Amino acid sequence: MNFLVDNWIYIPAFVVVITVLVFVHEYGHYKVARLCGVKVDAFAIGFGPELWGRYDKNGCRWKVCAVPFGGYVKFYGDAGVASDASDDIDDMPDEDKKVSFHHKPLLQRTAIVFAGPAANFIFAIVAMAILFMAFGQAQTPPVAGEVVAESAAEEAGIEPGDRILSVNGAAIGSFEELRRTVLVGLDEPLNMKIDRGGRIVDLAVTPHVIEEVDADGNVQRIGRLGIASTGREFVKHGPISALSSAVDQTWFITTATLKGVGQMIVGTRDTKELSGPLGILKMSGDAAKRGDDLVDNALSLFNFMIFVSISLGLINLFPVPMLDGGHLAFYAYEAVRGKPPSAKAMEFSFRIGLSLVLMLMIFATWNDVNKPWVKDFFTGLFS
Repeated sequence: MNFLVDNWIYIPAFVVVITVLVFVHEYGHYKVARLCGVKVDAFAIGFGPELWGRYDKNGCRWKVCAVPFGGYVKFYGDAGVASDASDDIDDMPDEDKKVSFHHKPLLQRTAIVFAGPAANFIFAIVAMAILFMAFGQAQTPPVAGEVVAESAAEEAGIEPGDRILSVNGAAIGSFEELRRTVLVGLDEPLNMKIDRGGRIVDLAVTPHVIEEVDADGNVQRIGRLGIASTGREFVKHGPISALSSAVDQTWFITTATLKGVGQMIVGTRDTKELSGPLGILKMSGDAAKRGDDLVDNALSLFNFMIFVSISLGLINLFPVPMLDGGHLAFYAYEAVRGKPPSAKAMEFSFRIGLSLVLMLMIFATWNDVNKPWVKDFFTGLFS
C-alpha cells in the first residue's frame, strides 16, 4: 500500500503529458485546416470508445476517447483517421469539394500537415521563453573548478581555473552548453579556445566514452571530459533574449536527437537507449516527483513536457508513411511529378509505414520491459 501511495503520480503525470502534447499537435493541424477553409469532422484525443464529446457550431465533434495514446483530426473527405481519401472523393458535389481537404491546393495541404509538428516546436519555444522570463535560465559558468586525474581534460592540458570560451568555433556561455556538446559528441575531437588568466590558449581535446547507468538501470554511452564546475546562477531574460535562448535550446535538442539517431544507425550508440510508452510513463512520474514542493514538481513536469514536445514534433517529421513526414514526402513527389502517387503505391507505402512504426514501438517497449525499474515497479505493486 505504501508503494502505491508513494507512486500514484506516475499515471496521472503520463496522461497529462500525453494529453497536452497530443492536443497541441492536433490543434496545429486543426487551426491551419480551418484557416484554409477545410471542414473538420472530428477532433479526438485518444482512440477507441468515446468517453466525452460535443459538437461545435461548425459541426466538428470534439471528443475524448478511452485509450490515451495519440489522437487525430478527421477532415471532410477522409475515409479514416489516417487522412486517406474516401472512395467517393471524386464524386463529391462542387460545394463539398470546396471544404474537402483532398481538393485543396498542394501548398495548403502541405501547410495543414506541417502545422502539427510545427505546433509542438512552437509550444516548446514559447513555454521555455515564459520560464526563462519568469524564473530565469539556470546555468553554471564554463570554468574548470576541478580536473579529474587521468581524464581527457588532464590529458589535453586543461587546468583548474580555465574558462572555456568556444568549442569547434561555437561560443560557450555556460557549463551546461559545454556538457551537452560533449555528451552527444561521444569521442569526437573538440577544438577548444580557453581563457587562462587572460591568456587565450587553443587545445584539442578528445573526450573519453563511458557507459553511465542511472538509478533505473538505463545504460547510455556518453562523452566525458573530466572537469567539474562550481557555482550556479539563474539568468532572467527579457522577451527577446528569452525567445532567442528558447530557440537555441530547441535547436540544440533537435540536432542532438538527430545526431543520436544517426549514431544508433551506424552502431556507435546502443539502441537500448530507445524508450517507449513505459519509459515515458516512468520519466513523467520521476519529473513530477523531482521537486521539493508542489510548485517545483509542476515546473519539473513542465520542463519534461517541453522536451517531449520537441521529440514528438521531430519524430512526426521523419519521412515514414503514417507519420506527417510521410505525407509531406508524398506531397514533395506530387510537386516534382505534377501528380500524386498512385492509389496502389500509397496503400503499399502506408502498410510499410505502419509496420515500421509498430516494430519500432514493440522494440522500444521491449527495451523498457528489460530495464530493472520495471521489475522493481511490479514487485512493489504486488508486495
